[in-house]
Amino acid sequence: MSTTTPTAAAAGSSRERTVLLVAGGFAALEGYDLASYGVTIPSLLGSDLGVTKDSAGHVGSLLAMGMLVGAALCAILIRRYGSRRLLFVGAGIFSVGTLGCALATTFDLFGVARTLVGLGIGIVLPTLTAYVADVSESHRRSRNVGAMMAGYAGGALLSAVLASALLPEQSWRWIYAIGALPAVVLLPLAVRLLPESPHTPATGAMSARNDFGGLGLLFGRGVWLATVLFWTISFCGLLLVFGISTWLPTIMQEAGYSLGSSLRQTSAMWFGAGVGMVAGGALAGRLGIKRVVVFSFSAGAVALFVMSSRPPLALLFVAMFVSGLGFIGSQVLTNAFIVTRYPDELRGPAIGWALSVGRVGAIVGPTMGSAILTSSLDVKWNFYLFAIPAVVGAVLAACVPVIRARRPVAAQAEPITSSPV
Repeated sequence: MSTTTPTAAAAGSSRERTVLLVAGGFAALEGYDLASYGVTIPSLLGSDLGVTKDSAGHVGSLLAMGMLVGAALCAILIRRYGSRRLLFVGAGIFSVGTLGCALATTFDLFGVARTLVGLGIGIVLPTLTAYVADVSESHRRSRNVGAMMAGYAGGALLSAVLASALLPEQSWRWIYAIGALPAVVLLPLAVRLLPESPHTPATGAMSARNDFGGLGLLFGRGVWLATVLFWTISFCGLLLVFGISTWLPTIMQEAGYSLGSSLRQTSAMWFGAGVGMVAGGALAGRLGIKRVVVFSFSAGAVALFVMSSRPPLALLFVAMFVSGLGFIGSQVLTNAFIVTRYPDELRGPAIGWALSVGRVGAIVGPTMGSAILTSSLDVKWNFYLFAIPAVVGAVLAACVPVIRARRPVAAQAEPITSSPV
């Protein structure tokens, strides 16, 4: 029988809403910073920085390399320093990097700034996901992660909308300058309002274990198969996120659409991503997060094939909307899948390492898009090749098993079983 009083329940609910609002603000900054590069590439290609499609693809990969390092740092450090502290550090780093993009005088300096953006986002994304899961009631974790990450889609949508309104008449630098400013308000607000994760004290002693950020436990008996599958799924998901978000406006221009139309199509994709994240998180409580992730990847593959046929404009916008769930929502919901699948003490390392290894896909995606666009292949091959990881992601997500492991002796000896599908 529950002993929670109505007053305590109301206080907990109020705290959870506050956390979601502030965390959603951080997610919005992340989404804006990620999408800003893709929407400014057409303008950068015509700028005085001497940008080519090859160099643009390389810089897109530099962002992913920074995120790889950042996510690995999160996995190693989160149990020692806590998710709240890492969140603030990462947000400060990617905001400074975004301002550096606005001020860069050469494309090499721009690339350094984008790497810094990647490092900060790499720290923040897994940290933010683990933090929201930590402070949420267990039955609301998937829903809350999806709702929080709708801010991510909202920030990316804002980037595309601003680009369609400002470019090419105004300088591309304004897109980055606008993205750097909100952190000045959000960071002090978060320091005041966000509580410490309730699992930081419980896992602090474990941080002294010589298991290199939880890798020993993640590859323990009853856990290793899920870990390998989640790493591979994250590779597929992040290849889609970065490959598509980096090159979609350019791909659609190559397919014969104007810059304005291409940016509006990108906006439709990010709007669909936001709707998909909220709806997917809500449906996960009823259908199971595994089924929702499988459906999301599958929807992305179908949308890509529709887009490759150059359908009428109205159908294209519908496909773009649906693709948002497949390209972006699938990875976000995979993150929710991870943090609800592992026991509390492994949540931070599990999401950190999955996103770190998955960043290899984020490096491959922009490079793959660049290779196709600079080759003699028809532009539709972009759609075909990006459909492959969507199909693979759906199949592997369907294979993720229930985790059954044992707590370390220092914690507790009885079995841990994750929530069912």
